[in-house]
Amino acid sequence: GVLLLLLPRPFAGGAAAAQGGAGGGVLCREREGERGRRRRLLAAWAVASSSSPVIAAAQRLPPLSTEPNRCERAFVGNTIGQANGVYDKPLDLRFCDYTNEKSNLKGKSLAAALMSDAKFDGADMSEVVMSKAYAVGASFKGTDFTNAVIDRVNFEKADLQGAIFKNTVLSGSTFDDAKMEDVVFEDTIIGYIDLQKLCTNTSISADSRLELGCR
Repeated sequence: GVLLLLLPRPFAGGAAAAQGGAGGGVLCREREGERGRRRRLLAAWAVASSSSPVIAAAQRLPPLSTEPNRCERAFVGNTIGQANGVYDKPLDLRFCDYTNEKSNLKGKSLAAALMSDAKFDGADMSEVVMSKAYAVGASFKGTDFTNAVIDRVNFEKADLQGAIFKNTVLSGSTFDDAKMEDVVFEDTIIGYIDLQKLCTNTSISADSRLELGCR
C-alpha cells in the first residue's frame, strides 16, 4: 500500500495516545526497523524541502555544460550544503546515458540536477535524494528508486515504465504526460494532494492505481 504523508500538526494526546488510539495510523503498526527507515526518509525530505516550486518546463535553462566528464559528476553528486538546490554550478546531466548503472548512482544527492533527455533505464538509484531536479523527457524505464527521496522533481513527458518507487518519498513532484505503465508503488510515502495529482496520469496501470488508492 501507500503511506499518505501528512504535514505535522500538534497532537494533544501525545505519543502514548497515538500508540494506543484507534487512529494511530500506519506508522504505529509498523515494525520498529521499518519505522526507523521511514523516519530517516522523512528527515531527508525535510532537509531537502523548502517553499521553492518545481522547475517549470517553460523555464529558461542554462546552456549545456561544456565541462569535461560532466556526466561523471552524477557519481559524486552534490554536497550536503547543496541539498536544497543551492549551488554555484548546476549538476548538468542532460543527454547523459546511465543505462543499467548499478553502483555509482546509489545513495547520491542529485539536488537541482538538470536531467532532461538523459537515460537512467535499469539503473539503481535507490536511496538517492533528488530535490528540485529537472527530468523533463528523461528515461527511467525499470529504474529502482527504492528508499529514495524524490522532492519537487519535474518528470513531465518522462518515461517511467516499470520504475520502482518502493518505500520512496514522493513530494511535490509533477508527472504530466509521463509514461507510467507498470510502475511499482509499494509502501510509497506521498501527500494527499500529490496523490490526487499523480492519479490524474491515465497511463498508470490498473494494479498500480489500486496500490496507490486512486479513485
